[in-house]
Amino acid sequence: MYEVLDETAAQVVLAIERGDSIRRIAQRLQTPYETVRQAVNRLEEAGYIRYDDGLSTVDDRVRDAARDLVAASARVNPPTIEEAYIIPQFGDWPFAFTRIDAVYVWTQGGYQVGRHPEDYPLFIAVRERDVDAWEAFFESFDLPTAFERQPENELAGRLQIVLDPRPSLEIDHIEGYPVIQRAETIEYMHENYAQFQSALAMLDRMYEDLDLGVAYRETERVRS
Repeated sequence: MYEVLDETAAQVVLAIERGDSIRRIAQRLQTPYETVRQAVNRLEEAGYIRYDDGLSTVDDRVRDAARDLVAASARVNPPTIEEAYIIPQFGDWPFAFTRIDAVYVWTQGGYQVGRHPEDYPLFIAVRERDVDAWEAFFESFDLPTAFERQPENELAGRLQIVLDPRPSLEIDHIEGYPVIQRAETIEYMHENYAQFQSALAMLDRMYEDLDLGVAYRETERVRS
């Protein structure tokens, strides 16, 4: 079993939603298609997953073992920022990136607020009824959770998960990332206009159905 269920294969198992294609899993994991395809082949040959109008796992115990493996690895080797964006996809409950991470997703990586690599919060909207489950999930990965951003000097590591509990979620998917709806993201950007003026202009150029009327041209820095 353990020869087949290496960390890449474990992530594939955790990323599978019934009916998925290999391409969809690769997009969700932000991993090259060929890497995922090879892992799927090994898992299918070993009998851990099957293909029947899409991929699915054959037993929840395989998924549990995969999660234990990935979580143990994260506790030994803390995840990178890029890996931290993937970890929530291994949970069993819906979520959506929100606030500054929603801006990042909707601009397809074109706009990123200057968060320091050593003090990096991720902002995630979840259902109120799932909060306890999410807190336990992230604890298994040694990632602290809170409902507001915590000061850097109160954290042991550089990553933190800021949860935004809601009665329900309306989720869109952009390039494999679940995200709050665009209209809500734009409303948040308008509320923080000075910070996101250039991002609003970027969205205006990216999506033909928008007419935000935002003009922005970055002033070149004059060198003395």
